[in-house]
Amino acid sequence: MNTLSPIKESERIASLDVIRGFSLLGIFIINMISFHSPFLYMDPYSWWKVPSDTALFPWIDVLVQASFYPLFAMMFGYGLAIQQDRAEEKGLPFYTFGIRRLLILLVIGCIHAFLIWSGDILINYAVFGLLLLLFMRLSGKSLLLLGSLLLLLPQLFFSILLVLMSFSDPAGVANYTNIGALQDSVAAYASGSFSEIMVQRFSDWYAVNSPGNILFLILSILPVMMIGAGAGKLKLLENAASYKRRWLLLGTGLLITSIAIKMLPIMIETNAAYSYIQDYLGGPFLSVSYAVILALLVENKKMKKWSKPLASAGRMSLTNYLLQSIIGTLIFYSYGFGLYGQVTLTTGTYLAVGIFAIQVILSEIWLSKFQHGPVEKLWRLLSYGKRKKRVL
Repeated sequence: MNTLSPIKESERIASLDVIRGFSLLGIFIINMISFHSPFLYMDPYSWWKVPSDTALFPWIDVLVQASFYPLFAMMFGYGLAIQQDRAEEKGLPFYTFGIRRLLILLVIGCIHAFLIWSGDILINYAVFGLLLLLFMRLSGKSLLLLGSLLLLLPQLFFSILLVLMSFSDPAGVANYTNIGALQDSVAAYASGSFSEIMVQRFSDWYAVNSPGNILFLILSILPVMMIGAGAGKLKLLENAASYKRRWLLLGTGLLITSIAIKMLPIMIETNAAYSYIQDYLGGPFLSVSYAVILALLVENKKMKKWSKPLASAGRMSLTNYLLQSIIGTLIFYSYGFGLYGQVTLTTGTYLAVGIFAIQVILSEIWLSKFQHGPVEKLWRLLSYGKRKKRVL
């Protein structure tokens, strides 16, 4: 009797795990700012005063900000396409399994968002993953096309609208620091009780995920998931060597274009209009260029060998992502070391890179003894159910 089962070691796609691992590093660098500072409520272009911070922030803003969540979302869609393909090969119902798996992820996301850290992405991935299931009967090419159109057309429209506003009403799109919300955040996380932190945590989560923002969240996450799912159906990562020349041109072109777009706030004006273009157009473009470049690099045997520890971190991406939040909040929140608001951007970035390096090492050690990360194992057990033993 055919049953859906976890992917075997021999069936894993090395580049997919490497890209996931790389995504974790970028996500942690950005998240670390929110762990130690009220990043959600500040104007980052005027906030940092230490010379090393003012020198570092543009690099993070251009190369990291808004480029790693889309990259991870693409790989999320790619993984969903792999699961669908495996289910169809065995003649098994994919959608029941997919819904169950995403609902379990939603529960994990709620625990993460409301008990650990407000900047959770798992709730969005679960909810928009359920929406993605509605489109999974489309072909790979159709998913790529539809995802690209849903990404480009609305974002171009909003970008043009905001730029026009910047000329007619400059004050309306000016960046600003929300002093009241910032003070509440510092008071809660630096010295508040756990219950006060929970209230602030929900307030921060709602500020990003309120009904007024839902359209922008859908248009920023669902299209890149669709692009990833389309790429998965076409097995683009598995066949990266076949597209080497075209992918090299695509990756290089997108890298140059996306960096140019992401530098607009720095080169022209640091207002909400150019920041929007930077995040919602430049961010996904840079994500695709990263994915293409990494896929080509992993085709090299030496690079594949050297990137194995990074792939191990990617294989345990859910465990590592949650662990990053636990470590980050324990270091900076009042129920831990209480260092919230006391760390510079530069120190926080070094800390993120250092902790991630330890995670890479520990992931490699863990996977030398076990097949899956601890949270991945739990997710799989709940998703696949108990597997029946074969009768010999």
